[in-house]
Amino acid sequence: MQTSNKYIEFKKQRELGDVLSDSFAFIRNEFKPFFRTVLKIVGPYILVMLISMGFYMYTIGDIFNLSTIGTTTGSTYSPIIMVLAVVALMISSIAAYVLAQGTVLNYIKSYINNKGTTDYDEIHKGVYGSFWSLIGLGILVGLSVMMGIFFCVIPGVYLAVPLSISFAILVFLKKDVLESYQYSFNLIKENWWITFVTLFVIYIIVAVASYAFSLPGVIYMWIKMGIFSGEMDAENFNIFNDPIYLILNILGTLVQFLMNIIFLVATSLIFFNLNEKKNFTGIFERIDNLGKSSEG
Repeated sequence: MQTSNKYIEFKKQRELGDVLSDSFAFIRNEFKPFFRTVLKIVGPYILVMLISMGFYMYTIGDIFNLSTIGTTTGSTYSPIIMVLAVVALMISSIAAYVLAQGTVLNYIKSYINNKGTTDYDEIHKGVYGSFWSLIGLGILVGLSVMMGIFFCVIPGVYLAVPLSISFAILVFLKKDVLESYQYSFNLIKENWWITFVTLFVIYIIVAVASYAFSLPGVIYMWIKMGIFSGEMDAENFNIFNDPIYLILNILGTLVQFLMNIIFLVATSLIFFNLNEKKNFTGIFERIDNLGKSSEG
């Protein structure tokens, strides 16, 4: 069991600035146990995802290998291998992201239930207990947002805002997939705009930080292709088979994956903020605890 020195109260109302500051404060205070738990549960799946990504990038390199066009001896491209690479990347990515979501939410749940301490066994059990429900909810949310974007971008954005907290509803309120989906719209009623602004600001911060870590790969690609020197060579366009480029991109993807955890923590705080505005759960619990303390 891990004990935290500075307890952060999740069940309370927050402004935009508080959501941002408390998200970083929670990660800073819980850094070692938090990421240790994430890596213990999600680490093997992240590794498979990164290997699958490297394999996928290497296989598509043959498509851009201009030196093998028109020959049968130099190309190793195979449609079957390409399909296998895509399937492996998709399955491993879904598993890694769903487990990451489940780990973050169940870590916070354990943190709240135990007043600043976390129990790994409790978190592990919660993650795998909610795995298929999170998969089902993820598919439902993904299809809804995609359909909204397909017909018009605005409906897609409108749906994405309330549905972003549906995963927290599933874990914290123990609702099923359909209930979590429906309740997210009820919870966000009259608070859509402030939630949108909060999510947008957090997304920009995470996106900019993630992009900064992907820059080395982009710069190396430009150098390799001769963009800076002005001596562009068509054969150098096949950057995907370059080991250095592959390593830089894999490391960049890993950092982006871990940076996404900040977004997950922030959506949990947004959920509790909305839940407090509607149900006053935290206030009632604190009043109840004060009553018990006075009786003791």
